[in-house]
Amino acid sequence: MSSNDTEIEIKVKIENAKPLISFLERNAKFKKEEKQFDEYFTPIHRNFVSIRPVKEWLRLRNENGKYSINYKNWQCNKDGKAYSCDEFETHVEDLDTIKKLFAALDIKPLVKVDKIRKTWNYKDYEISVDTVIGLGVFVEIEFKGESSNHKKVTDDMIEFLKKLGVGKIQRDYQGYSFSILFPNEVEYQNE
Repeated sequence: MSSNDTEIEIKVKIENAKPLISFLERNAKFKKEEKQFDEYFTPIHRNFVSIRPVKEWLRLRNENGKYSINYKNWQCNKDGKAYSCDEFETHVEDLDTIKKLFAALDIKPLVKVDKIRKTWNYKDYEISVDTVIGLGVFVEIEFKGESSNHKKVTDDMIEFLKKLGVGKIQRDYQGYSFSILFPNEVEYQNE
């Protein structure tokens, strides 16, 4: 990771999560299981979802009764595929007050995402298996090491999954919120 505010990660839909989960249970350190309820917002004066690809997201999260606010601004290659992200996140005490503040500033709600996330640490990876209501099972791998070569890191993540025999791997560059908001525009890239 080049700085604390930049992350290198992939999100993929896989055909068969069993080999991955079995591998993680044997070889990785289980970190946590959590219920995450996310609400996404956009400023009315700068509608994040009005352009493609959508690069910016503003999220409030309730994670097992702990609350956070998060802003992501994705860097995309010339094909519109995200390869890294500037991310700013902090804990908050009261989601209702933040929502009132958003309403006062003309920041409107967009979509809700409800999921169960199981997370493991394996070498330089934080690996999460997400069961997303209405979308299915996805895997998110975030690189926790040091590298400025984003492409090599993400290629290595895909190769890691292929070696485990998870079947068809479809890269998700748009995210859960986009998939729920615009189901007819969802495009997965086969790996």
